Amino acid sequence: MNVAYHLKKLGINPTLITRVGLDNYGKKLIQLMEKNDISTDFFQMDFELNTGKVSVTAGDGDDIIYDIIKPVAWDNMQWDDNFIALLSTSTYFVFGSLIARNGVSRNILFKLLEIAKNKVFDINLRPPHYSREILERLLMDLSLLKLNLVELDLLTGWFSDYKNETDRIKILQDRFHIPNIVLTKGSHGSVLNFHGTFYEHPGFTVELADAVGSGDAFLAGLILKLSQKAAPLEALEYSNALGALIASYDGPCPKYDIEEIQNLIETKSVH
Repeated sequence: MNVAYHLKKLGINPTLITRVGLDNYGKKLIQLMEKNDISTDFFQMDFELNTGKVSVTAGDGDDIIYDIIKPVAWDNMQWDDNFIALLSTSTYFVFGSLIARNGVSRNILFKLLEIAKNKVFDINLRPPHYSREILERLLMDLSLLKLNLVELDLLTGWFSDYKNETDRIKILQDRFHIPNIVLTKGSHGSVLNFHGTFYEHPGFTVELADAVGSGDAFLAGLILKLSQKAAPLEALEYSNALGALIASYDGPCPKYDIEEIQNLIETKSVH
């Protein structure tokens, strides 16, 4: 949802596939999407399970601790034949690993991945909601993989003992044939391997208000720039700036003007 929100702000028309309950949280979510002119045509309603909720607490440094309630409505996604037409006209299909924690929604995801064009995997590993077997299947046939340092160490630790970040990224790229991998490092910027070539941006300095959602904003910015065929370094700079900008606001979906992104690039010192 956060990625969809920022894509809309950036001038792209996203469609969110999800399932909500018949509760106030579900109603508020639909109202939020409609208020921001984001399509709710593929919001399913669940008559038994509640809308998904997550308890978020701050840990040490950039760390954030998540308690992801289950079972919830999005664990119970149902197939819709209209998915086929939707994905046939979509440039990117963005998904995470959490939706695969339940067999019902996982099977829907696998069917969607069979027909999606450019698959963007924002891996989002949250214990205990993943397994090696399922993750290795989800890593196949991607266009772009986004992950953080903890997730990189965990994944590559299963089949290598390399300590270097770039070596770990290369291992993933070679093992799963992923053309583009982006590694986010919180306040220390990010690294992009774009078709075998590494690009790095050290990040922007901002006054931190709330780190929740900054990674989703980063991904939205990267998708925008890649869809525009921007140079990799330009794409990385823009996505870092958007992620930093959102971290300077409270909440993952704040009100902001897209001109603020370019202003940050032009005026904030890179550290």
